[in-house]
Amino acid sequence: MEIAILTAIILIAVVLFATRWVAIEITAILIIASLALTGILKPTDALSGFSSSATVTVASMFVLSAGLARTGVVDFLANQMANYRNLRLPYLLILLAAVVAFFSAFANNTPVVIIMVPVLLRICQASNFSSSKVFLPVSYFSILGGTCTVLGTSTNILIDDLYRRAGGPGFNIFDFTSLGLVYLVIGVIAIVLLAPKLLPSRSSLSSLLPVDRGARFVTEFMIDSESTLIGRKVKEIMQQDNPVRLLELIRGEMIITARYAQEMEFKSDDGLIVEGSPKEISSFISSFSGVELASVIEDEHRVPMKTIQLKLVEAVILPDSRFSGRYVKDLGLNRLYGVKVMAIQRHGRQHQYKIREMKLITGDVLLLQADDHGLAALRETGAVLVVEGVEKTVHRRRKRRVAIGIVAAVVASAAFFSVPLAVSALAGAAMMLLTRCIRIDEAVSSLDISTLLLLAGTIPLGLAMLETGMAPKIVHGVMELVGESRPWMMVSALYLLTAILTSFLSNNAAAILLAPIAINVGAAMGVQPEPLLMAVAFGASASFATPIGYQTNAIVMGPGGYKFSDYLRLGIPLTLIMWVAASVLIPLFWPMVALP
Repeated sequence: MEIAILTAIILIAVVLFATRWVAIEITAILIIASLALTGILKPTDALSGFSSSATVTVASMFVLSAGLARTGVVDFLANQMANYRNLRLPYLLILLAAVVAFFSAFANNTPVVIIMVPVLLRICQASNFSSSKVFLPVSYFSILGGTCTVLGTSTNILIDDLYRRAGGPGFNIFDFTSLGLVYLVIGVIAIVLLAPKLLPSRSSLSSLLPVDRGARFVTEFMIDSESTLIGRKVKEIMQQDNPVRLLELIRGEMIITARYAQEMEFKSDDGLIVEGSPKEISSFISSFSGVELASVIEDEHRVPMKTIQLKLVEAVILPDSRFSGRYVKDLGLNRLYGVKVMAIQRHGRQHQYKIREMKLITGDVLLLQADDHGLAALRETGAVLVVEGVEKTVHRRRKRRVAIGIVAAVVASAAFFSVPLAVSALAGAAMMLLTRCIRIDEAVSSLDISTLLLLAGTIPLGLAMLETGMAPKIVHGVMELVGESRPWMMVSALYLLTAILTSFLSNNAAAILLAPIAINVGAAMGVQPEPLLMAVAFGASASFATPIGYQTNAIVMGPGGYKFSDYLRLGIPLTLIMWVAASVLIPLFWPMVALP
């Protein structure tokens, strides 16, 4: 009876993870409650995911990664890459692979990809590369790089924890490295050869803006009652040779786009939304009396703008964003942050009309008009990735060496001094705070609650599969299907099954479901489970065919202008190549060794 109940819980959880009918966090909490209320697990066991060393380690890694980001470690190298904008596409991809994979091996790859987004947009515009040729490969490079160490991905940390819970010795921080490096090289070669041919030529929303958009700003003029513009037609002033471009004319509650305002005459209290360089805008103001920059309200005081405040930026709806599933008109962006939505890109299509009625989804890219204060407030929500040049981000550069030293100490203590990884990572996170590489509020905001709750909610599932005897029954069926005489086929089958599951669930959920099976298969075959666990770990990081299974795939969907089919076009061939590679490499690097 318990197995039937557990089967129902797992099937419902799988459906909810795959469809996202409810948030991942809610599904995770429901799993914990269901296991405890049905009596399958004791309440303490159902809650054991919160105290798991995997959960603690992953949380600490989020803080360590944020420390590297806030001190500008990744940004420094990312900015240096802008100097290589004249490289041919294959060579650029190889350079990106080296940089992204290296950082992803020692830090959470989500912030690495987020930091790379504005750099890549700048390189693509300067080099005339389609952004769709670059962004998805970068996501794949980050995934492949994460397989090179235990620290590289939460999946590897989870596999290590599950192995230790089952009574095994666990994995050293560099036990994945030799296999991971060969696996990475094969993946990079396949991506460099296939991506330029299989990915479409499609631009992001940023292509609507000029290449030198960093030097151009959007701001608002106000026309007073004494202005020399009053009574003159818009088309007379805003001629084609005028360097300042009119975007919108605001009259009372009406917003008229430049296209429809050409025959109108300027009136007192009109507002003009214009684009131009600071020099051009200043020249326009000096050419006509009674034209001033708009005013803003700060701390209950009316403060005239002395500098150009408003500008155009992009913002990507992140996975599990609280904006996802809501209509643009209901977000209150203008009321709360002074941010206006100018256009939306979804799956490669630009939407500039009736955008108030659009319901946002993960990967949407918003073209926003805002000032620095509004953008800062919007960033703090954690709901979007605001795409700007990383050189504009404020970093604690003096702490850069300190942050690098802390991460190096974490790696060294875990690798060479037998300090438990959870303890080493937690101590490193504390040092990031003590040395002020990162503030407490920044550390808290860096925690991916969705991932942490997913771990806390699914770890007890593995325990329940063992407690109820479900795992041994599944193992028996798998053994009959594959057979005991060909262990390499078991490795191949586990990798492929994990890769398929992770494409529709998540990497951690797939690992949780299959790691107990791998351990029990090893026991049934009379061999050490390490090769089988490697198949699950590497298969869980083979999320190439959909934007669902891995966060970085969803993050690049908007900036790259991708459709769902683009992931299938490159992801399916890459998944098959890496499946063959893993089936050959894992038994070579991790031979089947008989149990003592």
